[in-house]
Amino acid sequence: MKSWQLVRLLAGLFILASLALGIPGSPVFVSPWWLAFTAFVGANLMQSALTKWCLLETILRKLGVPAGA
Repeated sequence: MKSWQLVRLLAGLFILASLALGIPGSPVFVSPWWLAFTAFVGANLMQSALTKWCLLETILRKLGVPAGA
């Protein structure tokens, strides 16, 4: 899997997990403050789209994950 694919996969997992932990109707609800993490991930996705730079992708590349096209 390429680094850009892992970034999208992890972003999706983070969003789904934070929604499950932050929505009161969820069986694994912890606190509504988890929704702030959802907003943080969304803001980072927007930032990376505008600047063409993503910290997670940089970290993954340093860990040896191929960049891809």
